Amino acid sequence: MEWADGKTRCWWANPKNENYIRYHDEEWGVPVYDDHKLFEMLILESFQAGLSWECVLNKQENFRKAFDNFDLDKVCSYDDEKMEKLMNDPGIIRNRRKIQAAVSNANIFRNIQEEFQSFSNYIWHWTDRKVIYEKGLTRSELSDTVSDDLKKRGMKFVGTTIIYSYLQAVGVIYSHEEGCFLEK
Repeated sequence: MEWADGKTRCWWANPKNENYIRYHDEEWGVPVYDDHKLFEMLILESFQAGLSWECVLNKQENFRKAFDNFDLDKVCSYDDEKMEKLMNDPGIIRNRRKIQAAVSNANIFRNIQEEFQSFSNYIWHWTDRKVIYEKGLTRSELSDTVSDDLKKRGMKFVGTTIIYSYLQAVGVIYSHEEGCFLEK
């Protein structure tokens, strides 16, 4: 594939979507330790279920506005009225089960923060704070384990494929493909 800037990227990066190229080049696979960003990405990944990441990414700014910039305390306190407002927001993915899961998952996220002193400590403890380098997978033993643990804690929309994608997005798993200018 020909890229305007001459760089070769992973096959999934849409060369016609500048936002997606920027995401690929600057965010995807970069280790994240900030709980606010980890929370945002977990919620966004859960909305991806059954859809493309590009669809979610294109709505990221709308999600930030609708979900109070992913302020954990605010999302934890969403009531039925706020969830109904989200259901009527055409700028986001309006799926009642995913919206309800986002609020429930926010509360579980906060419980994990309390247990581990941060969600970052929780998510990175699975790899002893090391980045895992692997390519061409959509799930792994690691994503199976993290997914199972999150489900036991009560989270929804955190199947192994979603969690694998999440771990790639936040840099726990580094998966830039062979030939990509970011391949390591």
